[in-house]
Amino acid sequence: MTRSFADRHIGPDRDELARILDVVGVGSLDELATAALPASILDGSGLEVLPPAATEHEVLDELAALAHSNTVATSMIGLGYYDTLTPPVLVRSLLENPAWYTAYTPYQPEISQGRLEALLNFQTMVSDLTGMEVANASMLDEATAAAEAMTLLRRAGKSTSARLLISDDLFPQTKTVLQTRAEPLGIEIVEADLSGGELPDGEYFGVLVQLPGASGRIVDWRPVIEAAHERGALVAVGADLLALTLITPPGEQGADVCFGTTQRFGVPMGFGGPHAGYLSVHAKHARQLPGRLVGVSVDADGHQAYRLALQTREQHIRREKATSNICTAQVLLAIVAAMYASYHGPDGLREIARSVHRRAAAIAAGLDGAVVHDNYFDTLLVRVPGGAEAVVAKAKSSGINLRLVDADHVGVACDEATTETHVAAVLESFGTALTSETSGPTTAVSVETRTSEFLTHPAFTSYHTETAMLRYLRRLSDKDIALDRSMIPLGSCTMKLNATAEMEAITWPGFARVHPYAPVEDAPGLLKVITDLENWLSAITGYDSVSLQPNAGSQGEYAGLLAIRRYHLDRGDAHRDTCLIPSSAHGTNAASATMVGMRVEVVKCRANGDVDLDDLRAKIADHAERLACIMITYPSTHGVYEHEVAELCALVHDAGGQVYVDGANLNALVGLARPGRFGGDVSHLNLHKTFCIPHGGGGPGVGPVAVRAHLAKYLPGDPLETDSHAVSAARYGSASILPITWAYIRMMGADGLRTATLTAIASANYIARRLNEYFPVLYTGENSMVAHECILDLRDITKRTGVTVDDVAKRLADYGFHAPTMSFPVAGTLMVEPTESENLAELDEFIRAMIAIRAEIDQVAAGVWPVDDNPLRGAPHTAACLVGEWDHPYSREIAVYPHGIDPSRGKVWPAVRRIDGAYGDRNLVCSCPPLDAY
Repeated sequence: MTRSFADRHIGPDRDELARILDVVGVGSLDELATAALPASILDGSGLEVLPPAATEHEVLDELAALAHSNTVATSMIGLGYYDTLTPPVLVRSLLENPAWYTAYTPYQPEISQGRLEALLNFQTMVSDLTGMEVANASMLDEATAAAEAMTLLRRAGKSTSARLLISDDLFPQTKTVLQTRAEPLGIEIVEADLSGGELPDGEYFGVLVQLPGASGRIVDWRPVIEAAHERGALVAVGADLLALTLITPPGEQGADVCFGTTQRFGVPMGFGGPHAGYLSVHAKHARQLPGRLVGVSVDADGHQAYRLALQTREQHIRREKATSNICTAQVLLAIVAAMYASYHGPDGLREIARSVHRRAAAIAAGLDGAVVHDNYFDTLLVRVPGGAEAVVAKAKSSGINLRLVDADHVGVACDEATTETHVAAVLESFGTALTSETSGPTTAVSVETRTSEFLTHPAFTSYHTETAMLRYLRRLSDKDIALDRSMIPLGSCTMKLNATAEMEAITWPGFARVHPYAPVEDAPGLLKVITDLENWLSAITGYDSVSLQPNAGSQGEYAGLLAIRRYHLDRGDAHRDTCLIPSSAHGTNAASATMVGMRVEVVKCRANGDVDLDDLRAKIADHAERLACIMITYPSTHGVYEHEVAELCALVHDAGGQVYVDGANLNALVGLARPGRFGGDVSHLNLHKTFCIPHGGGGPGVGPVAVRAHLAKYLPGDPLETDSHAVSAARYGSASILPITWAYIRMMGADGLRTATLTAIASANYIARRLNEYFPVLYTGENSMVAHECILDLRDITKRTGVTVDDVAKRLADYGFHAPTMSFPVAGTLMVEPTESENLAELDEFIRAMIAIRAEIDQVAAGVWPVDDNPLRGAPHTAACLVGEWDHPYSREIAVYPHGIDPSRGKVWPAVRRIDGAYGDRNLVCSCPPLDAY
């Protein structure tokens, strides 16, 4: 019998599923659906619009045809997106390697040292190139990094002004995203030509400029920075990192913040993403940085180790007090960029930059005075009165896309892939020719003003051969646990199979090498993928319209709440500014509401975890005239199907509010219920959870926003159009990874998707039933059912024995497992989500490990091992800790081969012992050793 893709995606086979269902106490998946979900929301319709399931090879053939239909033109459009030559060793050993792309966010640092070191390299690279002291572990893209820079300037400065001054030479998409973010916060944006070094009259809390500008012009921003500082304003510079290998970095010019993108460091354009944005600051503003920050700490044996510094400070955890809702990064792409810098080293990067500049200089020389700005790096603004469209059309006929600025000007951007042939074709488009005087290495390079060294750390001087880089990447990945090694049973984050057939297409040139602002006729295949996904996701969720623009779940939340806000404003209900949020909600919910200018009111939850409808009624009565919306997660953040969800939605609607259903747990609804039909007005969807885009160590993600018809006109639009309320730099966000979700839905079909959902629910209930007597399950719904995840309560165990969730989490590494989610949504608990992808053997192996750990806890309770020295408190155990003196009351064997571990699984050796978090928070940047230490 031929096995379908769904059979290979779903872990348990028919016999295993029967055993799981027997333990759960139901006879079939259909019976499970009836037992677990409220009858009022069960809805099997909608999926009939999906095409029938296809095989892996059929889907790859379809994707190949779609990729082939796209035109991979020579892109010379610029605006922050450039063709780049990804070293093949990075494509094969990193971008296409499941050891890297299936990893989770490094919240368990002892088994994430490889990713953390690579991210520290990224931070060091950004800090060095920008001339700043601290950089974070990446942002979502350049435009959102600029928006974060704007709010950072406001909270870090002393000015009371609400005005932000921006250069007229800022990238247009950045201007649009800034305006989107500024308006709900009451920030007024003033645009001006700042190239002369003077500021317009008035007070400003901050200034944003670009280096080089959108026109390609390089400006010495020191006079502007000095003038801004004299008025009490801080300055952020959007800087091109490749240009900064040659020109004076903003940090040395006195800038307070740098932002930008690392796309051209080996990450394909991908029709807009994903790419790693960056944000860097001087040390005095380090604690104002949003997002994630890797720092240096020490482990229990005093060895150097890396961790996420200020980990509990992540902005979204601060809920309504948050200044940002960032809950992800672009880790996989940040690592590609960092390894690109490592592979080329400082000298290699300089030579790439010089080559790019020489190509631009050759074009400028051939155009004989038509170039508007004399000082440029890679981009030229060319004056052609009345002839711009003809020039662009002529270049297009030669397979080159230039930028049509206006009727009189054309933009030409060179990059790493630009050749002399391209230079000649561009000049021909302008009606001139390449000559020996304007080509080749003899062209003068006058742009270089940088005198400071950069990338001197051994990470950037040691891996310039393929052998060295290959081994470095392998050495790092061996320090981590990703899905290619074992189950990652994280509640709330859904670490399911990322199938090879889904991943294969993302590096194909037809998807990867298309500029996001290329002519629409260049991308019919990409647009077909996008249109299909919009339609399929609408059908799956029961909503009427979908935007794929948000490039993270947090941005999908923001876009959805922004749509609600604009809806109320259009109806003359500006007073509706209160957002009700249950106490159990994701931290991003309250942070996103704050960012769109809403007031957050918390609704209580009952003892069983459900939203307290009596408190909801009271809150609605208190805020009836001001009620804008409620944000709920369904199934709940507690992992339960609340049976009163339809009533909850009706109460809010009757009071004039909208219902936002957080789509974080949509993987427990697909094929069973549709939020757009049981009361939701808007949801964001996490494609990196429900629809198989891999987490990549903490990004990329895609967070589409889905709405009912009355909110459709408020979805984000084209970022190149002003007042489009765009939330990302590209119209379709991280478009190059959308084929992953397209392939998943296409291969699963309606029946496969429904079966996957029910299998995930069955597996979660199986774990809950098997572990309840050892670690009580905190919340269940009717019929004692959980949804797709369950919360194990360790609070009484901790009270009686002193063993904490941290101890259990670290001990699981000795058993070869990544820990479940710790202390969310309830402190002192573990949230477990098995997903549908794990077979019964893996579920049972995890259960055996947890039962064995409970037996170890009982040994502590019985006094056999002291609370402060036992296998749990000492975990995780490294190979190195076994060498030399051993003074613990438990044996070396129990430390590293505990009872219940299956030796045939292959021993996971954590790279470091337990890490000192407080030490790491005091050391936010790498203490780089001197070169002579190596």
